[in-house]
Amino acid sequence: MQQEQTMQGTVVIAGLGLMGGSVAMALQKASPVRVVGLDKDPAVVMQALKRHAVDEVCNEELLREADMLILALPPRAAVAVLGELAPKMKKGALVTDLCGVKRYIVQECTPICNQYGLTFVGAHPMAGKEKNGFAQADAALFHGASFIITPDDDVSEETMKAMRAFAKALGCTRLTVTTPEEHDRMIAFTSQLPHVLAGAYVQSPCSARHEGFSAGSYRDVSRVATVDEMLWSELFAQNSDLLENELEQLIARLEEFRKAIEDKDEAHMKRMIKEGRLCKLRADGKPVVQDIEE
Repeated sequence: MQQEQTMQGTVVIAGLGLMGGSVAMALQKASPVRVVGLDKDPAVVMQALKRHAVDEVCNEELLREADMLILALPPRAAVAVLGELAPKMKKGALVTDLCGVKRYIVQECTPICNQYGLTFVGAHPMAGKEKNGFAQADAALFHGASFIITPDDDVSEETMKAMRAFAKALGCTRLTVTTPEEHDRMIAFTSQLPHVLAGAYVQSPCSARHEGFSAGSYRDVSRVATVDEMLWSELFAQNSDLLENELEQLIARLEEFRKAIEDKDEAHMKRMIKEGRLCKLRADGKPVVQDIEE
């Protein structure tokens, strides 16, 4: 990631759960900004103050001074909160989000920001945990992570510098600039599909009896099955077309495996397993040595 300016001024974080709390903690360690917290639960804001994650509790005066607003909320809540806060902010302030879908959030937030003279850039740091809430917040959550942004074509270089500075302050080491459409297409595969798979996988009756029979495979496949159903059902719904496409392709491959297993067709199973191995190697940029077919 390019070396850029550090963040400065006043940053308001709306939503102090896992993501928002972690952002607050990271900014406190890495940049000279004043971090202002806002959450629907006053007790959460008090916890954030006690842990020095935020410097102050948001009020209208601090909101008017904000140089940046970070919406650390689920998509629909982010849009609703922006609608309440935008009229009270100074013109020229930068607004961003942390949502796992970008088409919906950009489509809804951009007009609100345009109406009040604000600049919106969609963002998505690729990090998280299976558990939510401020108690899980961690200043190192984003260290080494990718940071995705979906700016409009006419976004200024000054805004791009501010977003790069934000990513750097979080500890992200890779910046990906893309469109909302491409973001949602890729996230359907890299994030949402694995969550669907994990949720379906652990519903086997064998799951309750896995102790003593499981090792890394069970742990790796089931890890994200414990996520928040309220958030993830909304993310799935907001990206339903692209997620459905990925599911259809996966189901077709599973059906092909099922048929080969039913027929005890070891040659077909061998080909499918091999192709999976080669696809993984290629995707990870590792050398692929083709076997000599007899």
